[in-house]
Amino acid sequence: MTERKRVVVTGIGAITPIGNTAGQFWENVLAGKSGAGPITRFDTTGHDVRFACEVKDFDPSTLGDRKEVRKMDRFAQFGLTAALEAVQDAGLEIEGKDVVRTGVLVGSGIGGIETLETQKQVLLEKGPGRVSPFFVPMMIVNMATGLISMRLGAKGPSN
Repeated sequence: MTERKRVVVTGIGAITPIGNTAGQFWENVLAGKSGAGPITRFDTTGHDVRFACEVKDFDPSTLGDRKEVRKMDRFAQFGLTAALEAVQDAGLEIEGKDVVRTGVLVGSGIGGIETLETQKQVLLEKGPGRVSPFFVPMMIVNMATGLISMRLGAKGPSN
């Protein structure tokens, strides 16, 4: 049997359909609020389902200047924002610590699907020369982990 290592959750961050901070999320959970509503991120014409639980009122401008933020898919913006909130909530300061022992783990089934769809349309409508050079980095599933690691200065295991 392998040796078990302890993990302690010391901070929480959240970007959800019912709140864009952990506090707002929890308040709305306790109030029994639903995040379901009409789909607004794409045209639902021709779809049988026209509602979903979308994140609402998310403002990524706190993550950096406009140019930098435009290079991040929405899923990575969510991940980075929630991670920064969790680190702040924990009172964690990575600078000056053993940064190679500080890792980042983000669970995600898929990366920037919105970027994939957008760039597919660019390819079809404007040709390959107009596809963003940031297309692949924006959509890969481990980009949220990479952005978090770079922002925090964590140099340990990342996945």
